[in-house]
Amino acid sequence: MPGGRLTDEDRQQIAAGLAEGLGYAEIGRRLGRPASTVMREVTRNGGPDDYGAERAHEATRHRARRHKRAQPPAPPIPDSGHGRDPQAVLDFTESFIDLLAQQGLPRMEARVLACLYVTDSGTLTAADLVQRLHVSPASISHAVAFLEQQGMLRRERVPGARRERYVLDDEIWLRSMLASLQMNEALVAASRRGAEILGAATPAGVRFESSAELLSLVSEAFRQVLEQWQNRAAPSARRPARTPGD
Repeated sequence: MPGGRLTDEDRQQIAAGLAEGLGYAEIGRRLGRPASTVMREVTRNGGPDDYGAERAHEATRHRARRHKRAQPPAPPIPDSGHGRDPQAVLDFTESFIDLLAQQGLPRMEARVLACLYVTDSGTLTAADLVQRLHVSPASISHAVAFLEQQGMLRRERVPGARRERYVLDDEIWLRSMLASLQMNEALVAASRRGAEILGAATPAGVRFESSAELLSLVSEAFRQVLEQWQNRAAPSARRPARTPGD
């Protein structure tokens, strides 16, 4: 499956491709991976003239072990007087980070988001994040900039201080679903256009029309879920305001 870490078999294929004189792009196509991934792998492990699959695999394992040793464990999350098991909270946080990373969020950004998510306040300063995650201020700054750009958090000034704190946006998943809905509807329109241009009676046209029907059902499901959530989350907004004397 494309993506993820390179396996020993992948590295064997890279070595074979280099021996055949193939370029990074062709090797990448054989592996189903970007040419940049192949180039980084080869450059990191001796270059095209000195690349060896077994040596590269062992070097990668050594770097991973060294990196793992260099990362001290994060301190337990304070339980804030709620009687929580700090270790259980820490274990859950790590599993939540893994889940966010599997969904495509960069690892550091996932760690910052999860760290904010498990706090009751949903608010931490850069110093708080540095202390909890054992990373540099620059790493926090880059991660926060990414998350802010994605609309997942916002910055605000700490009252009476020159510092900033980062605030989790409680509607990040709502906005994510809205973005997915917009993308899905764009795919519906493109699929219908494709069916029209290719001809509804042709195999290619039928394929696009079938895709449009499926995607339309997905969009409708999205809209129903969002409507249900809005009705549940803001009942007071739907009630008519009472006038004095009611």
